[in-house]
Amino acid sequence: MAGHSQFKNIMHRKGRQDKVRSKLFSKLAREITTAAKLGLPDPGMNARLRAAIIAARAENMPKDGIERAIKKASGNDTENYEDIRYEGYGPGGVAVIVEALTDNRNRTAGDVRAAFTKSGGNMAETGAVSFMFDHVGVVEFEPGVATADQMLEAAIDAGAEDVVSNESGHEVYTTSESLAGVAKALEGKFGEPRKAALVWKPKNTTAVDDDKGEKMMGLLETLNEHDDVQNVYANFEVSDALVTKMSA
Repeated sequence: MAGHSQFKNIMHRKGRQDKVRSKLFSKLAREITTAAKLGLPDPGMNARLRAAIIAARAENMPKDGIERAIKKASGNDTENYEDIRYEGYGPGGVAVIVEALTDNRNRTAGDVRAAFTKSGGNMAETGAVSFMFDHVGVVEFEPGVATADQMLEAAIDAGAEDVVSNESGHEVYTTSESLAGVAKALEGKFGEPRKAALVWKPKNTTAVDDDKGEKMMGLLETLNEHDDVQNVYANFEVSDALVTKMSA
């Protein structure tokens, strides 16, 4: 019985992981299609599409899935998705930015508002919290592609603004306008990055206790699970003990 139970647990976990992966691929495909539709279907001439493809490859999305998503942009039956940014406050007054791609603004707004309310937070007007973040470009590489000094030197030559290197990798920050150029220069030196995208980087972080941190983690999980939500950013930090507990 124990073996049978263990097998069921493994299958349940695999099923859950497959469901999460399927949802992730769906979101990645939506971004690829939208990027290709708004610009050229050539990633060499379309920075947003290039970033979307890099993100998809980083998650091991199959090549044919990426190609299908690009081709879908030229079809007449493609849904028209709208870029929307929501802003609000989570538990403990944490500033939250939510980026979504939706074909139904009212549905998505209602769902995002409900997530905030359930967590003890609240939605706010656009611009209410975005001033607490810098909208910047980031190019990320695995730690083994270069030393910290090598990455810093290359980033300076490429015109980047800042570099953060640690055991998890290298993060090169740029202005939003120079992201494409910096990413191209660094790719020529170190190969394809694991990420190249525009992000909202907190100017400062808010420390929250474990109770509010747990609620905040729950809010982020709920938002990230929503089909229309592409990215979520928040300016909080929690204890290592809570992170370990939530990831266990």
